[in-house]
Amino acid sequence: MTIWIAIVLTVMVITCVALVYISTRVCQFYCIKKLTKEDEKRKALIGGTIVFGLFGLTWGLLNLASAAVCLVYLSFAWLISDFIFYIIKKVTTKQFKSYYAGVLAIILCVGALSYGWYLNHNIWQKNYYLTTSKNINSLKVLMFADSHIGTTFDSTGFADHIVTMQKENPDIVVVTGDFVDDDTSKEDMISASKALGSLQTKYGIYFVFGNHDSGYYGPEYRGFSGYDLIKELEKNGIKVLQDEVTLIDDLFYIIGRLDFSVEKEIRGRRKSMSELTAKLDKSKYIIVADHQPTDYKNQAKAEVDLVLSGHTHGGQLYPFNQVGKWLKENDLIYGYERRNKTDFIVTSGLSDWAIKFKTGTKSEYVIINITPKEK
Repeated sequence: MTIWIAIVLTVMVITCVALVYISTRVCQFYCIKKLTKEDEKRKALIGGTIVFGLFGLTWGLLNLASAAVCLVYLSFAWLISDFIFYIIKKVTTKQFKSYYAGVLAIILCVGALSYGWYLNHNIWQKNYYLTTSKNINSLKVLMFADSHIGTTFDSTGFADHIVTMQKENPDIVVVTGDFVDDDTSKEDMISASKALGSLQTKYGIYFVFGNHDSGYYGPEYRGFSGYDLIKELEKNGIKVLQDEVTLIDDLFYIIGRLDFSVEKEIRGRRKSMSELTAKLDKSKYIIVADHQPTDYKNQAKAEVDLVLSGHTHGGQLYPFNQVGKWLKENDLIYGYERRNKTDFIVTSGLSDWAIKFKTGTKSEYVIINITPKEK
């Protein structure tokens, strides 16, 4: 939660600065100069009215977070454009009647955000290929996280994505949290749980909670609790793991952890990796599902084989996509890393949370192909 508070406060400050900055730049367009007859007060009034009006419109059409992102990106684009044309003027000593820097800024911003919208609202398949010396047959794992039902797509859209995933014929499915969101309706939760349960697999579907699955605002806000979610998932044949270990077909283990928010946000306790692995047969392959990638040191020390996480949304926005790692909130933001004998994978997720753009990553589900090493 600390990282989100830091990000929100930072964005609020940047947004206020950006509103003022863009208002001063809009005034440089020739049509506004002509309309105001170069009167500075009238220019400031018209520029501010245009910018604040567009900000409010974007807020109404999307949400406050996305409106702030649009404004910040426009500010960056404008700074870049002004710098480019400053250099051009210095080199060529040419004066432009029209404010081409402003035109370029708008084009750059619209292009970047349009691409970010596309990356967020479409879903790709990401493949990983791992090997192990342990005695396990080839295993195809489907993993996804952060569907946040009701944000980018509702339960009907989610069901369509499930049909696509089924074509991969996974041996096992692991859902690493934030299946639903604080604003997910009860109807969508029920329908999405049914769609998830329709996946046909060899070893089943396993689920761990993320920080949003229980709901931050209580069951009255969205109409269902975390317990209601568990009940609905289990009704559809999905195994919910909460600091639990299950041995599958006497070949490999799945460890499902309580989310780190239990400790960090509600001052509870979850079992440590040493507790969860103390009685396990380490000759068998061990997969850990842990929503937040925050315990790599202990997971590597426990010598588990594979850790699957989400939560970070792949960093979501460039150039802020490594902030979580810089603040030491996350051990890995996106992708693959190996520490000692343990493989770690973090997915960018199926959906967004509040921001409707992904400029530093793209939406995805993950296929992990695990095969024995050749002897």
